[in-house]
Amino acid sequence: MQLFLNKEEVKDNSKPVDYNKIYDTVVIGGGPAGLSAALYAVRKGMETALITEEIGGEVTLTWDIENYLGFPKITGYELAKKFEEHLRNFPISIDNDKGKSIKKEKELIITKTESGKEIKSKTLIITTGKRHRHLNVKGEEEFIGKGVVYCATCDAPLFKNKDVIVVGGGNSGVEAAIELAKIAKNVYLIEIMDKLFADKILIDRLNQFKNVSIMLGHKVKEIKGENFVTSVLVEDTKNNKEKDIKVDGIFVEIGLIPNSDIETEPKIEKNKYGEIIVDQYCNTNVPGIFAAGDVTSVPEKQVIIAAGEGAKAAITAFKYLQKQ
Repeated sequence: MQLFLNKEEVKDNSKPVDYNKIYDTVVIGGGPAGLSAALYAVRKGMETALITEEIGGEVTLTWDIENYLGFPKITGYELAKKFEEHLRNFPISIDNDKGKSIKKEKELIITKTESGKEIKSKTLIITTGKRHRHLNVKGEEEFIGKGVVYCATCDAPLFKNKDVIVVGGGNSGVEAAIELAKIAKNVYLIEIMDKLFADKILIDRLNQFKNVSIMLGHKVKEIKGENFVTSVLVEDTKNNKEKDIKVDGIFVEIGLIPNSDIETEPKIEKNKYGEIIVDQYCNTNVPGIFAAGDVTSVPEKQVIIAAGEGAKAAITAFKYLQKQ
């Protein structure tokens, strides 16, 4: 688990979970949506428990964030640390675990964790976010941690003065390519479509680097190597011609999959993408169970949107309790 707080610098008012207590709300997930939901809930005077394996979620894997209001430029790690410092000012109960199943019995919601503990609550907010999508090509699983990378923030420094491939033409892929271009010898950006989909400001920034080759209309066929990645086989989707590119690593940035596979009774409705369906108030189809952030059907997956949705979910949960 990734916890950033230096308890000598910041007063920590958080506490362990009391498994004999019935909480007003339980928040599952420690990303921007979950931390915001927990903060708003505890400030409303709700007895709040947070279940999360790590503080920060996917935001900790983000390079520089330049569109979060109040911070012209901040790393994902630094922003997550500020989130945690703010949250721990309050008497919130934190369980460093992962939610495994949810069961609603009349007005009581029982959340079971991976380690077998049960936490009871009157309401529940699911903010489990998303995880990295894999290429599902030959050699990928074999070379994870041996040149196949899903976290550019974590591992980019290992590829200084080396040749690398970045797969994905969205914001995350272009951001990774930009950061790698500063330290790597050569960067190949692979995008299966015929254009990049990142924000224009990022594409303009990427085009300033002379050591970046953008390969549109290409896809990865195979990742090769011995003890470590040595090359990647790519295919031109227009003429099916293949090219073996000698590289030391491949950074996969092709999107995320919602972490919505938690067992629920009754069943929580999802859309065709596996996202939890919510209305404008963060209600799911099960009364008393709410969801927020990247795991939901809300369009646009951004840190600031997730934080706002988490706050909204907590306020909705509070109002729900007021009516009971």
